[in-house]
Order: sequence, then C-alpha cells, then structure tokens
Amino acid sequence: MLTEAHCKNATCPPDKARARLADSGGLYLEVSTNGSRRWFWKYRKDGKEGRLALGGYPAVTLKAARQARDEAKAKKADGVDPVQARQVEKLKASVGGGDTFEAVAREWLERKRPGWSATHYERERRNIEKDLMPWLGPRKISGIEPVELLGVVKKVEDRGSLEVAHRVLMTAGGVWAYALATARADRIITQGLTKAMKPHTKKNLPAITDPVELGELLRASDAYKGGAIVRAALALAPLLFQRPGNLRTMRWTDLDLERALWSIPSEDMKRTKAGKVNGQPHVVPLPRQAMALLRELHPLTGGGEWVFPGLRNAKRPLSEAGVSAALAAMGYKGRQTWHGFRATGRTILRQVLKYPADVIEAQLAHVGQITHGGAYDRATHQDERADMLQVWADYLDKLRTGADVIQLRAA
Repeated sequence: MLTEAHCKNATCPPDKARARLADSGGLYLEVSTNGSRRWFWKYRKDGKEGRLALGGYPAVTLKAARQARDEAKAKKADGVDPVQARQVEKLKASVGGGDTFEAVAREWLERKRPGWSATHYERERRNIEKDLMPWLGPRKISGIEPVELLGVVKKVEDRGSLEVAHRVLMTAGGVWAYALATARADRIITQGLTKAMKPHTKKNLPAITDPVELGELLRASDAYKGGAIVRAALALAPLLFQRPGNLRTMRWTDLDLERALWSIPSEDMKRTKAGKVNGQPHVVPLPRQAMALLRELHPLTGGGEWVFPGLRNAKRPLSEAGVSAALAAMGYKGRQTWHGFRATGRTILRQVLKYPADVIEAQLAHVGQITHGGAYDRATHQDERADMLQVWADYLDKLRTGADVIQLRAA
C-alpha cells in the first residue's frame, strides 16, 4: 500500500511514458514523465476493464483518493456505472444557472424563444411571471409537489379565469418537462392535474350561420351610417372571411388589382415562427364585389400604406374595435363578431352551397387539416377558390335583397 511519502516522491522511469503505483482495491497513482501525478480507480464491468479518474495529486491526497474509491465502489455495487455517473454529474453542472422554479422557467423561456412567435412568447412569459412565479419562484423546482402547483392554478380559477388556468398549467408543464430533461426534476408534476381542475369548455365566437339572418345582417351593414373606412371593412369581412388581424392590416402594396388578388405575407399569417419564415404568402382571390369596394376606397386611402388606416392615426391600421363597435351599434353584439364571419362563410359554403371542405379550408388558410399532411400539403386551390368566392359574393347579394336563393352549388 502507498504512503504519502511514496506519493510525494514518486517518479517515472525515463524509459517509460508513465508509471503506475498501486495502492489497494484497484486504486493507483499514475506518474508521467513530465512529473504530473493523477489518481485512478480500476474496475471491471461486464468483463471489461474501466477506470475512473479521481483527480490529481497533491490536490487530492491519498486519504481523499481512497475515500473517492470507496464511494465509487459503493455506486458500482448498487448497479451504477461510476464513469457514467461522473459524466451525468458533469452534465448537470454544465446545464443551467440554478435549480429554483424561477431560474428554470426563465431559462426555458429563452431556450424556446427563437422558435416562438412574439405573441406566443409574451403569453408564456405572462403566465409565468403573473401566475406562477409569485408563489413558486424561489422554491427548488424538484421539491415542489403536485398539490402545491394545483393550489397555485386554483388561484387563477378563483378569479373566474378558467381558460387562463388551463393555459397556466400547460405553461408549467413545459417548464417541468425542461427541468426533467436537464436533470433538475425527476418527474413532470403537471400530469393528471387537469382532473382536479374545473372543466373549461371553449366557447365559439358568435357567428350567424342561417342564410335568412345573414341577409338581415347584410342589409343592416349597408344601412350603417359610420365612417367610410369602417363601412368598407364591414362590407369586405363577409366577402373574404379572413382573420380580422389580416383584413385590418391589408396594405395597398399587397393587392394586385389587375389580377384581382390579395397576397398576405407569410410573416403576417397565424403560423409558427418557422412557418412564417418558410411559408408562402396566403393568396386570396378577389370577387368583383370586393374589387368594386377597393376601387371605391382607393381615392380615400390609396395614398398611404394601409387600405384601412386608423381613424385617429393614419400611419397605423384600423383597430379591431372599429368593426366590432359597428356590429354592436347595429344590435349584433353577442350575435356576430368580426372573427365570426369565418364561421359564417365556412358553414354556409359547406352546408348550403356544398363546396368541398378542402377548398373552404384553403380559403381560411387552414390548408392540410382535412385530407393531407399538414406542412407537406402545398395545395392552395386558388382557381377553385376564385370560382367559389365569386359564387359566394353573388349569393350574398341575393341574400341582401331578400331573394329566394337556390341553394345548389353552381355547375
């Protein structure tokens, strides 16, 4: 067995690159020709020899090396590979800057941020900072129990925000999954908690889907005495049934009035960040009625960027409140929303005019949700949509006049 004197005076023969001085139990001191001395523990696993580095001498004394050997032997006796255990310890030390909920949550946010849209990032950040961090922030994440997290989420429920409560729980699930992956938690404690929460049924936005009632709404829109910009947006919304955020931010540069097309840039679409970068513009065919509305509006707003500029600041687009306020003033609050025109168009085109679901979904920018493979479906059905939207616009005109509409798909 070695002594401290042996270790201190150990040298390597000049004819060798290194020499080993054995202690006991597989421990040895390796001495190199350059004078460096390092401790190793030799062991066998599955019939193969392995060795575990225990540090350099004299920083690691003989006594400390023997203690490290004994600890490694105990792990091996429990079925743990000492080398793999050391590698895991190094990885744990290299991952993250802390093990509190706040540290892990903030790290998770920044890791995910490059792949998220700005809106999604802000929602996740708000869930963490407003509803989770005040109660769990300084706690070690591995020590938080499911019942504690449930109590925090129930505080959100108690203020009547059931949908937000479920979103907060989903956010927490992302944080715990990251904590598990980075060895700062040994489980995802959100699993199964929804069973202890108040059920939340997502309500669809109000939308008129009865043709007769839609005709009444169209006549009320025509009679609306508001400003020209809001009236034009209100008239275009049911014709094209695009998302309010896209319609109100329509730019004159995105319109091809010669070809009767509106190209919504990919970055303006409701897509993932990768989809915004890699996706194609969403091209919306413009029926004759839409073209007439736009040409009528051009002398008023065509000198600026926005087709529907803000009422108080023309350098900004019309706010969503503009059309919403008009619908409320017409008596349709709770019956029809701006976004609800999407459901109106989808429902009547499918159930009454019998158009194929794929073509309707393509107009809604939901390509790939019916019969194809999501991101792999590049079909836009542009020609079919152009025909469909012209039939739809003509159908709306007939509803507007109260005519008896033959509810058959055009040949």
